Amino acid sequence: MTQLSPELSDKRDHLLARLREYERVAVAFSGGVDSSLVAKAAQIACGEGAVALTAVSPSLASDELEIAAQVAASIGIRHELVPTEEFENPEYVKNASNRCFFCKDELYSQLERLQSQFGFVAVLNGANLDDRGDHRPGMQAAKNHQVDSPLLETGFTKQDVRELAQHWGLPVWNKPASPCLSSRIAYGVEVTPERVRRVDAAEQFLKQRLNLNELRVRHMENDLARIEVPRPALPTLLEPSVNAEVTTYLKSLGFQFVTVDLEGFRSGSLNEVIPLDQLQKL
Repeated sequence: MTQLSPELSDKRDHLLARLREYERVAVAFSGGVDSSLVAKAAQIACGEGAVALTAVSPSLASDELEIAAQVAASIGIRHELVPTEEFENPEYVKNASNRCFFCKDELYSQLERLQSQFGFVAVLNGANLDDRGDHRPGMQAAKNHQVDSPLLETGFTKQDVRELAQHWGLPVWNKPASPCLSSRIAYGVEVTPERVRRVDAAEQFLKQRLNLNELRVRHMENDLARIEVPRPALPTLLEPSVNAEVTTYLKSLGFQFVTVDLEGFRSGSLNEVIPLDQLQKL
């Protein structure tokens, strides 16, 4: 077990003390490192009074549900699946820059309906201090539904989250960020189950073919795929035989054009086109 600095030990203690005040909590649980740390802390602080709730919809990548189930089992927290219907909302489907608001609003609305069933007094998310500099329209939904952010409240940075997750032996302590599949669809291009399934299949294929854990297939206008891989992987992707194989497979999924982004992988690249006055930060 890794050792914690005195500062991080204090943050851990404050986090657990904060969660003990609730006694019964629900964690909006994706299986990523942030929500997994909150789930672990909730399990320690609240025991059987904690439940992890995972939203299930077409925007969830095919391998993420299995990961969430495995992590919840390793933590020992009760884990339940919650079907969500954001694709029934025209505001979500039209995919403006505030799409995430409608997704989170649907999620938190569904979780509120489960309050009497599970008896929790608060819903918790995994937002931390480093999320403040990113485009986060979903946090307005969290505020509207009075969802708490215990990592943010107790001063956790992303590095703190990973260090404590490693200390607690969470298998996802170094897992790359994995936003929902809808985040791969360019703003203004309608989000549909068909398009997110197409992106999911393309990414799963590329991860296996290139032996990569982190990459993106961006679904742009006119059924164009824009592939982002870490720069060291670009030469392999651009080899003629690999290029032809990838192009053939992605076109078989329904993409009409297949391109490679020479800047390489960078998280949230679609947000680069959002005007500054439309960015929603914590």
